[in-house]
Amino acid sequence: MSFGDPNNPYGQPPQGQQPGYGYPQAPQGVPPQGGYGYPAAPSPYGAYPGGAPYGMPPVMPGGVKAARVMLWIMGILQILVGLALAVGGSLFVNEADVDSGTTAVATGVFVGIGAFVLGLGIWGVVIAARCAKGGNGIRVSGIVYGSLLTLGGLSNLGVSASQTAATGGNQGGSLVGLVLGILIIVFFSKADAGAWFKRPRY
Repeated sequence: MSFGDPNNPYGQPPQGQQPGYGYPQAPQGVPPQGGYGYPAAPSPYGAYPGGAPYGMPPVMPGGVKAARVMLWIMGILQILVGLALAVGGSLFVNEADVDSGTTAVATGVFVGIGAFVLGLGIWGVVIAARCAKGGNGIRVSGIVYGSLLTLGGLSNLGVSASQTAATGGNQGGSLVGLVLGILIIVFFSKADAGAWFKRPRY
């Protein structure tokens, strides 16, 4: 029996080859794909910027998480303020010593502003609730919401500045809304936020 016989199953392998323990070997120049010579199955979640390793589902980016918290805070605050304006403002006007025509107009103004702020608050809460499973439309909606917060903050700062000069008040609330609006825009505009909201769903 010759150990150099290529037809001998118990003989030495041909020169330049290594025993593969019975598993198929990858061709030369092709990197190994998986364990034991078999190609690795592709991850059902694909590749994501900042995604979790080892084929796990992607994790919500930190910026989106931060924006989500801001949306919850602003949305709930706006709901409370809207209700207070719509209900408390109208009651205050009705109790004031004014004629009926002025009372009706003032009540309508308070109710209208309150309803608008209430609607914004509900919108912000819906965006926050949909950040985990919503698509790119939720991201765009968040950017629009942040833009409205920013514009509202700038407008309120201008009004507050004149009131501060006259009454000595502060502009803290307007400044908070302005800062949060800008941060929401920035966080939702980042590339990892785009990858998160555009990820495929399985």
